[in-house]
Amino acid sequence: MFRKTRLFTPGPTPLLPAAQFAMAAADVHHRTPEFRALYSKVLEQMKAFIGTSNDVILLTCSGTGAMEASISNLTSPDEEVLVLSAGKFGERWTAIAKAFKCNVTTISKPYGQTFTLDEIKAQLKPTTRVLYMQATETSTGARHDVQGVAKLLAGMDTLLVVDGITGLGTTALDVDDWGIDVLIGGSQKALMIPPGLAYLSVSDRAWKRMESSRQPKYYFDLPKERKAAAKGEASYTPSVALIAALGAALDHLAAQGGGDLSKGRDSLIENAETSAAMTRAAAKALGLELFAPGSPAAAVTAIKAPAGMSSDDVVKGIKSRFGAIIANGQGDMKGQLFRIAHLGYFDYLDTIALIGALEQVMSAITPGKFEFGDALRAAQNVFAELSQSAAVAQPV
Repeated sequence: MFRKTRLFTPGPTPLLPAAQFAMAAADVHHRTPEFRALYSKVLEQMKAFIGTSNDVILLTCSGTGAMEASISNLTSPDEEVLVLSAGKFGERWTAIAKAFKCNVTTISKPYGQTFTLDEIKAQLKPTTRVLYMQATETSTGARHDVQGVAKLLAGMDTLLVVDGITGLGTTALDVDDWGIDVLIGGSQKALMIPPGLAYLSVSDRAWKRMESSRQPKYYFDLPKERKAAAKGEASYTPSVALIAALGAALDHLAAQGGGDLSKGRDSLIENAETSAAMTRAAAKALGLELFAPGSPAAAVTAIKAPAGMSSDDVVKGIKSRFGAIIANGQGDMKGQLFRIAHLGYFDYLDTIALIGALEQVMSAITPGKFEFGDALRAAQNVFAELSQSAAVAQPV
């Protein structure tokens, strides 16, 4: 059978064709009026995509670079920070904060779970300078209560920094109204372009805090980047091609919203939520368990491997038979779960196709456990129900 390779991984995600064309044509020097115009436009568009009036900073790096920048620019050695950790990326917050000699308190939960507000409140102190968390934990498919945490911090000096690398474009995040001081994203996720750019929205409170930070920094000097951005430039050589691709992706989202980028973003979130709900229903119809059933994310659905087998068999089966790439578990979770992404350039047809492939693979692994069409039927019912609800909600 002819096979076409398709990515269903939570980053990198499938590339938007218009972004690929923009990259191929990005033959421009970064210290020219042409690039400054593009860069300034993209930075302004990013505010609309994120949904904030705060400044947005672009960095040529992976999302981890932006995580590091939010620690090196907002803290000083020996200051107290609080980390919420329930997966590999929560653990990364702790590791980076310790590398910068912060006094770290970590609230740890088992993989696949999330935190109660009472647990967080019990660990907050007047001396807690920053709270670091994920919007969605990509390694486990869990969604965390960013709004609830923001309410806990209201009136405190504690800054809220959120890794929204897979949360942006898949989860509603009201940055300004909730009081998120720094929200981090990455290019290779919902924005449908290759890895290599990270971005941060930064509140006035966070800029003020940077004035007293005593951490070493050079490349990830956010005030320096802010000053350069005001002139339509980056402090150092930026990824010109990726910025051109980002501009094309943001233009595409604006077109999806009838010219309104914020509506295009909302459509992207709705698409992820719908695809995730379809996939969760399909998994249950196949007799599979969700890894994060209590608070599932829309960015990625994590599914437990059936008892007595490894998720390697599912990941390899999907790839060898259908050319589709899904993600295994990370680190110690490899073999325990597989992950199917919904963020970015995915749609209904992609979701239906992947669920059909999953039926074929699971039938070969666990014959007689279900009938062909069970998972597809469950997904179709969810789609029909959500589509009807959306149609009813639309103003006449």
